[in-house]
Amino acid sequence: MEKEQAEGVRFMAEKEVEMTISLREVVYVSRKRRSSAALSLLRGKVSRFMKVPSENVWIDDSVNKFIWKRGIEKPPRKLRVKILKLEEDNSAEVLLPDQA
Repeated sequence: MEKEQAEGVRFMAEKEVEMTISLREVVYVSRKRRSSAALSLLRGKVSRFMKVPSENVWIDDSVNKFIWKRGIEKPPRKLRVKILKLEEDNSAEVLLPDQA
């Protein structure tokens, strides 16, 4: 799958995976930090699975809005995402499955 960058350069996705990620561990975080903890947990799990540094994991705005949809206290328990690993800059993008 091709991803077009702002400067017009095209990158080919080395690996494209669709998976369900469990976010149930955020239940043990205080109520007022759950959605932000869910984003950190998502970034960490994608980083480990795709073998990229966590700084190079890009989470799409639609995924962010989906996690924050019910507020800070009630993020979803699990999340179905599509993950694209880009060859050139050793990074990963996290999208909702219906987007890419």
